Amino acid sequence: MGVDFPKRAVHGGIGKRHMEKTNKTVLDFSASVNPYPPRFTWNMDPDRLSEYPDDTYTALKERISDVFHKDPAEICVGNGSIELIRAFCSVVFRNGSHKHSFFVESPTFGEYSLSAHLAGAVRAETQTDADVSFLCNPNNPTGRLLTRDEVIDRFHATQKNGGLLFCDEAFIELANPSQSVADLCDPDLFVVRSLTKCFSVPGIRFGYGFGDPAFIEKIETARSPWGVNAYAEAYAMEAFLHMDELAVSRSRIETERLWLISEIQALGMHCNPSSTNYILIDSGRKVTPLCERLASFGVLVRDCTSFSLPESLRVAVRTREENEKLIGALAACVR
Repeated sequence: MGVDFPKRAVHGGIGKRHMEKTNKTVLDFSASVNPYPPRFTWNMDPDRLSEYPDDTYTALKERISDVFHKDPAEICVGNGSIELIRAFCSVVFRNGSHKHSFFVESPTFGEYSLSAHLAGAVRAETQTDADVSFLCNPNNPTGRLLTRDEVIDRFHATQKNGGLLFCDEAFIELANPSQSVADLCDPDLFVVRSLTKCFSVPGIRFGYGFGDPAFIEKIETARSPWGVNAYAEAYAMEAFLHMDELAVSRSRIETERLWLISEIQALGMHCNPSSTNYILIDSGRKVTPLCERLASFGVLVRDCTSFSLPESLRVAVRTREENEKLIGALAACVR
């Protein structure tokens, strides 16, 4: 095995591991999921577990097509959006005489670079030189949301240079879905989404994507067979009927986000402008000791050192009661 083999990307969502290690209850602000998800009844027939899922996911794709007004041939599904990122990279960066390159702005989600490197691509210095550009909208960890027109401009610039655009909209349903480009269909554009962020069910692992039918067929070949299990499929079939209810989530998140930003800045720290359910905070100090101390108060946050932001942390926007506990722990740690 070569010495240059990449290391795993660092992620939030460490609550379960921390509780298993310490046997203590925690508030996990390192995972950015909807604090106000739609509530509905759904059922999973246990007899379904004795059968393989339909690996074409025909019924599921038809449900998604009804919601997004897309042809089912333009839709793919996977075991979380990360499986689709990996499948995308394995398709576009296949070995050949040409050494593929990709462009990604920093800071952003680490799986783009990792998945591209695993597929044999190298990072380009500019978008002009890249075969593929990755765009996270809204961006993780900054929370910045580009407008639809800004994304289309970037797409056209990428396309003009002969490249593809991968647009990750995993959090857009919790920001402003009117800025989405998922309605577009072009061979040079691939859009990925996540159901589990907006419905606060990351444990089921479910992602879906939109693209040109010929490209989607390749993604379907590259992804793992039966990647969406029967439990996740049953939940997704019902959840897609409740997408409109996320408007209430967005409104409540915005109220809590504004309150949380005000309270954090009153403690002398700077919050980056955010359009979604997490906030990037400049603490003005080395952040790892601060994160460790917060953990001693039972509050987990995202240490952004792995984003090359050693003085920053990212916190999820949660309910008011939970957010008050975060502020209390932060106050005790920074004053």
